[in-house]
Amino acid sequence: MTVDAIRTVILISWIGTGLGVGLWLWSWAREKDPIQKLRFQDSGAVLLFASILLRIVTRLNALTVFDWVMIVFAPLFILAALWRLTRTQRTPNP
Repeated sequence: MTVDAIRTVILISWIGTGLGVGLWLWSWAREKDPIQKLRFQDSGAVLLFASILLRIVTRLNALTVFDWVMIVFAPLFILAALWRLTRTQRTPNP
């Protein structure tokens, strides 16, 4: 990847981090419905952990212990949040 592409990816990952944190804050501060609150938190978790993984992939220096922990656990949190999002979707009543 070129330097400009890496900077663009890092910028996109920071935007995703901001959106993820924003969804978490919205769920804690404003949302009253428990299912919607959980969905906002799960969506925020997916965005946050995916953004962190994206920044780890674009790093040019050696990986730290924190990076390796995130490489192992972030996909698990993403999969769990996506699974819970599919389980809490609302279907219209027939």
